[in-house]
Amino acid sequence: MSLRVTDLRVEIGGRAVVDGISFEVPDGARVGLIGESGSGKSLTALAILGLLPDGARATGSVRWKDREILGLPDRDLARLRGDDIGMVFQEPRTALNPLHTVGRQIGESVRIHERVSRREALRRAVAEAGRVALPDPERIVSRYPHQLSGGQRQRVAIAMALACRPRLLIADEPTTALDVTIQAGVLSLLRELVQDAGMSLVFITHDLAVLAQVATHAVVLEQGRVVEQGAVGELLRAPSSPVTQALLRDATATLWHPERSHPSVSDAGAAAVDGPAATRESDRAPDGPAAEADDTAPPPAPEGPADSETERTS
Repeated sequence: MSLRVTDLRVEIGGRAVVDGISFEVPDGARVGLIGESGSGKSLTALAILGLLPDGARATGSVRWKDREILGLPDRDLARLRGDDIGMVFQEPRTALNPLHTVGRQIGESVRIHERVSRREALRRAVAEAGRVALPDPERIVSRYPHQLSGGQRQRVAIAMALACRPRLLIADEPTTALDVTIQAGVLSLLRELVQDAGMSLVFITHDLAVLAQVATHAVVLEQGRVVEQGAVGELLRAPSSPVTQALLRDATATLWHPERSHPSVSDAGAAAVDGPAATRESDRAPDGPAAEADDTAPPPAPEGPADSETERTS
C-alpha cells in the first residue's frame, strides 16, 4: 500500500474543516478526491504533505509505505517531498517564480535532492521539458513563466513535480484555470505519465467529468467528511449519495453511455476524449494558438540580474 490515510482531522480555530477522512491509495492506483469548494479536499492534500497553513492542526494518521509521516519534522518532510511524493498545484502562475527561468525551476529539485551539478540539472530540465511535451525543450527552458501560455506553465509545473521520479503524485485541480481544449491535453499527459512510470496518483477536482478522465477510484467529500467512495464507473452509473448525484448533474460535459466501460467527456464541441484510451496525437500537440505564438517568438533575453545573483549564491 502506497498511502493510507486514517481518521484524518484538520482543525482551524477550533473548527474541524476535515473531519475523520479515511482512504487508501494502492501502488499504481489513480484515486480522485472530489467535492465542492470547501469540502476539505485541498486541505487533505496539504495535510498529507505537511504544508498546512499557520494555525491549522492535523491529527489522525497518514502512512506512506508503512511509515507514519503525519507530524514528521520539517526536515524529514522536505526530504520526502520531491523524492517520494510530488505535488502539482492548482495555479501554475503563482506556483512558479517569475524571476527564474523555467529550466532553473525544473532542475532545482534535482539539484537539491540528488546533489548534481548545474550543468546536469539543466540537462535534466531539458529532458523533463521534452517528457511533458513542451515544444522545443532546449529553448523553452531559458524562458520565464510569463513568456509561456497557461497550458505550457502547467506542463512546467508537472515537470517540476516529476523531475525526481516520485512514487506518488498529488495534483490539486491542475486544469481548473485552463480552457477545455487545453485541459484535455494536460489530463491526457498526466494519465500517460502516471501509467508509464507506474506511480500512484491522488487527483483533486470538483468536476466529475474531469475526474473520469484520469482516475479509476473516487472519494467523494462534503464538509470535510467522506460521503461515498468507489470505482468511478460505478459512481457514474449509480451514485448513491445526494452529493455525488449533484456532481454528476453538474458535469454537463459528461456524455455517459452504459454500453461503454468508461465515460467519454465532450471537449466543448470537439471529438470526445475517452477516459483510459491511449493519448491521441492531437493531445500531444502544443497548447493551441497561444502556444503556437510562443513557439515562433524570438528567443528570450538572457537571465536577468536577479536570477544570476541567485545562481552565484546557491
